[in-house]
Amino acid sequence: MTEPALHLSLIGIGSGDPDHVTLQAIKAINRADLVLIPRKGQDKADLADLRRRILDEVLTNPATIIAGFDLPRRNAAHPDYRAGVDDWHDAIAEAWSRALYEHLPGGRGRVALLIWGDPGLYDSSLRIAARLSPAPVIDVIPGITAIQALTAAHRIALNGIAAPFVVTTGRRLRDQGWPPGVDTAIVMLDGECSFRHLDPGGIEIWWGAYVGMAEEMILSGPLATTGPAIVAERAEARRRHGWIMDIYLLRKTRD
Repeated sequence: MTEPALHLSLIGIGSGDPDHVTLQAIKAINRADLVLIPRKGQDKADLADLRRRILDEVLTNPATIIAGFDLPRRNAAHPDYRAGVDDWHDAIAEAWSRALYEHLPGGRGRVALLIWGDPGLYDSSLRIAARLSPAPVIDVIPGITAIQALTAAHRIALNGIAAPFVVTTGRRLRDQGWPPGVDTAIVMLDGECSFRHLDPGGIEIWWGAYVGMAEEMILSGPLATTGPAIVAERAEARRRHGWIMDIYLLRKTRD
């Protein structure tokens, strides 16, 4: 059987702190013939810069090529959310293919993509990689997630004693309310502070933006009083930086 020409490593690099990059990730980076860095527009140029700073610290293989590529934008106005995401993933897979064939003769070799957090948690890289043809061998290197960085920054436990928790999205929190059966919910991918749609009574919030980065911001307290402060701080941070990545944990308090 002929060995696949392409080996693709999806490498979790944590949530912004270069110290979050594991030894396993460093070894995988240094095995790569090519590291692809997505460009997400001028307003998010510092995300590409941070990836390059990480490579400056850990890459010791002089033969490794570092190349940027333009990441397609998702059509947020698409009438069918799932269909719009599928179209977006198709476009990203095409961008990956163009970039790797441009820099690797015949598309042969080892390619690495540096993934924020962990490639298996609210990241679409594995679904996009499955669209590549011919199919590559895929390696996944786990990384520290924004969830771990958030709880570490606030010095709190993720779950109650022997208690379950839910990881969900802002869209679901807004449309479906509090997840049933749990007292703790971690909310990701929330561009509109969807906690505002909840009755804040008896709920605590621990919020963080740019967790793990030099710009890290955290706030915590009762949702009723802390929620409005988060909305204001988030808007100002987005205005100042041009973009924002944030996450929060909600917990129902018991009398």
